[in-house]
Amino acid sequence: MSRVLVTGAAGFIGSHLCEALLARGCHVRALDAFTTFYDPHRKHLNVRHLSGHPRFELVRGDLLDVGLGTALAGVDAVAHLAGEPGVTTSWGGSFARYLDRNVLATQRLLEAVSTSSVARFVYASSSSVYGAGGEALRARGEPRPASPYGVSKLAAEALVGAYAHGYRLPAVSLRYFSVYGPRQRPDMAAHRFIEALLDGRPLQLFGDGRQVRDFTYVGDVVEATVLALFADLPRAAVLDVASGRPTEVGTLIAQLRSLLGGSIGPLERLEERRGDVPRTAGEIGTAREHLGWSPRTDLRTGLLRQIAWHEGLRLGAPGSDRASALHDGALLPAAGA
Repeated sequence: MSRVLVTGAAGFIGSHLCEALLARGCHVRALDAFTTFYDPHRKHLNVRHLSGHPRFELVRGDLLDVGLGTALAGVDAVAHLAGEPGVTTSWGGSFARYLDRNVLATQRLLEAVSTSSVARFVYASSSSVYGAGGEALRARGEPRPASPYGVSKLAAEALVGAYAHGYRLPAVSLRYFSVYGPRQRPDMAAHRFIEALLDGRPLQLFGDGRQVRDFTYVGDVVEATVLALFADLPRAAVLDVASGRPTEVGTLIAQLRSLLGGSIGPLERLEERRGDVPRTAGEIGTAREHLGWSPRTDLRTGLLRQIAWHEGLRLGAPGSDRASALHDGALLPAAGA
């Protein structure tokens, strides 16, 4: 039975990954610093339903100073999802925080893993490493980040490759594309749009809405990550994890309005944000070939699940997170089982 260390475990994607690994029968050591990029209480809610599970251990700690020997003790695999998110907040003096949490923390973890018995290291990278491009972007294309955030993710990804070669670490990187679904961070597009529509407020739209994003459902991202933890992948492999169905932001808004019904409020158009790119589109053939993975969730289905989660939170439904997990087919054993 595998023991997996998940960093950033209480976050949006990390909490879903913990559920999926528990459902697979793994032991999960969940590490999170509960940083304040958004309300840490939301992160506690993300993993609250896992407390007491016999194969789940939550450790509060920062990768920059936590005892990594203890964190890695007995661990077979590492899923490194911790980091500082946000394209538009990465400019100026705040870039030092991105260097600390995305680059230095990753290097410190890799250094510790290099002297451990870990058999697989999976790094959660980002489509932000690609930057702007007029055509569909490819995993084998030349990365040109358009934001300091993208630079920090690419630097960490390069470190993963360096340690994979220098120490022969079984380390790989997955480039996630515009992940959405239940527990999505409050700064992300679908979350902001759904909340505005439920409140009857104007939707704040940056730019003209013609930006194209490869919106990818969190359950599909988690499935690819679990497969990468256990598949026979070449060292330093880099794979796109995307839906393969790029969609305009304006189309996303129209889909949400259709699903939520009711009165349609006005759009509040704001200036395009620095670092936003006109298009992202993943190349999923490599992940299909090496992981046997393909995205299964269409945009409408994924948005319905996210809407249900938002509505559950508003009703104060304590089981709303568990309901979303069950809806994705990730039935967890009861605590004590």
